[in-house]
Amino acid sequence: MESEDESIRLDLKTDPAVIQEQAVWAGLKPGMRLADMGCGPGKTTFHLNTIVQPSGSAVGIDISEQRIRYARAHYQHSEVEFHVGDIRKPFEGMGPFDFIWVRFLLEHYLSGSVDIVNNLTSVLKPGGIMCLVDLDYNCLSHYGIPPTLENTLTGVMRALQERANFDPYAGRKLYSYLYDLGYRDIMVSMSPHHLIFGQLDEVDEYNWRKKLEIAVKNSGYPFREYENGYDGFRREFKRFFSNPRRFTYTPVITCRGRKPE
Repeated sequence: MESEDESIRLDLKTDPAVIQEQAVWAGLKPGMRLADMGCGPGKTTFHLNTIVQPSGSAVGIDISEQRIRYARAHYQHSEVEFHVGDIRKPFEGMGPFDFIWVRFLLEHYLSGSVDIVNNLTSVLKPGGIMCLVDLDYNCLSHYGIPPTLENTLTGVMRALQERANFDPYAGRKLYSYLYDLGYRDIMVSMSPHHLIFGQLDEVDEYNWRKKLEIAVKNSGYPFREYENGYDGFRREFKRFFSNPRRFTYTPVITCRGRKPE
């Protein structure tokens, strides 16, 4: 999804109320030192920081220099730091943290997610909380969709798995990551992330249009089902998605656990 507009897309689609509800459910409290791993444009880090105040602090880490520049320009705060960093590598001088937040990150690491969670565990205090949040069956659940369009979307997601290390089924794996590392007090919650019916609002239209223009177009899928290739696919998806009869949903799974003392 990397593009000049990606920071804006991520910013627009992030709902602070949902973020705060998930984090409080997971155990985020005032006074904690929080790490937001894969912080993107910084909006989530900023709103999580409000929960740990007074006396807490938040660190946002992302591999993209563009995301971090955006975060520093829009969400820098006295109790919030933003750093460029790779969650696959050791965090020298970063830890320890009381709470580590990992939202919509592991879906980008079909191969390597287990090692990433293990690496993040190394900078979590004993007794600290790890919260993993990701989508399941990502972009694949629609009703009223033409069969050719549905088959093409399935093929696109398969191409992204093979070519881009993307995992559309990341959510269902989160519990096993914490369980296998011996985390205690593991809890799991599931709710809708995409729930789209009736008239299409501007945020959903922008979010899905960008997905088509960037991720789908660059997936490497050949779009042979359509006479005009990708352009034919895009036109049919737009017709389907603009129809108020359409029903689209994607579940988000939140899993939290406490690192053994």
